[in-house]
Amino acid sequence: MTRVLVAPDKFKGSLDAAGVAAALARGLRTAGAEAVELPVADGGDGTVAAALAAGWHAVRVTVAGPTGSPVETTIARRGDDAVVEMADACGLVRLDGTLAPMTATSRGLGEAVAAAVADGATRVVVGIGGSASTDGGTGMLRALGAGVLDAAGAPVADGGAGLGAVAALDLAGLRLDGVTLVVACDVDNPLTGPHGAAAVYAPQKGAGPAQVEELDHGLTRWADVVASTTGHDLRDAAGAGAAGGVGFAALAVLGATMRSGADLVLDLVGLDDALDAADLVVTGEGSFDEQTLRGKAPAVVASRAARHGVPVVMVCGRTTLSEGQAREAGFVAVHALATLEPDPARCMADAPALLERVGSSAVATLVL
Repeated sequence: MTRVLVAPDKFKGSLDAAGVAAALARGLRTAGAEAVELPVADGGDGTVAAALAAGWHAVRVTVAGPTGSPVETTIARRGDDAVVEMADACGLVRLDGTLAPMTATSRGLGEAVAAAVADGATRVVVGIGGSASTDGGTGMLRALGAGVLDAAGAPVADGGAGLGAVAALDLAGLRLDGVTLVVACDVDNPLTGPHGAAAVYAPQKGAGPAQVEELDHGLTRWADVVASTTGHDLRDAAGAGAAGGVGFAALAVLGATMRSGADLVLDLVGLDDALDAADLVVTGEGSFDEQTLRGKAPAVVASRAARHGVPVVMVCGRTTLSEGQAREAGFVAVHALATLEPDPARCMADAPALLERVGSSAVATLVL
């Protein structure tokens, strides 16, 4: 019996990674294959869920959402390790469609990290994709005990709007001694300038041109204060601009290390061990395009599978890549749901049935 490792990412707007894996696995089993489900992620939303699906246990905590209102988020725990996810704690998905480019805060992420440490974790993996804020990581730092103060010694306002008033950083109360922080990050933007957090990502979070300029000026002021306090200037470090500057705060203030989000998550869920027992891998995501090839989870799955000599099939909602590009990236076949249901709305709504159909017919015919 063919043993198929089913390791997809989410189909955004349609199904989470676990739902995609389950639908494909149902089809494969119908066709007579043995299917092992291992949903994956790349450091954004779904990162904690991937760890939980791989056997980590859940710890539920209440933190501040992006606007400060309390939300319940999940920490994944195993041994001394924890995984927290910015998207679920205080990301765009928590805004209910109303963006807050100047006031959204990263405080909830810091509260989740603090909760993980209080629960006994000594190594915390932080997925920072899907952020709603451009606050330079100030909210995160304040939740961990740092003081971000104005010229009068008072705390500045939450969010990017408060950055312009920052005059001092007080690290006396920072509470992360003995904790290793690892950030899952797949962007290499600096903190400031034309390729920085404000210019590139703030418009996606609702900022207009004047707000982008204000945020960039605020981030520059914040970087100056951090450099003066810590003695090193990391505003131009690769990834400093990630998550509205959370990457910068993690690197420059918390001493975090950064790793590729997909690589890090695939290590957490034990992909390489699973590949040792697989005859075929089926991976996937909603849109298979040029962005996929720049280090997103399915591309990294394909790269690792190649090292194990295991062929990989891509299943996606739609694709903009040629057959040659797909093969060059390590995929022996591509199956797009849009070829079965060309209407985008119906394709997304019917994704579970379409994925099951792909699993039981096209993919199964190729390998069984």
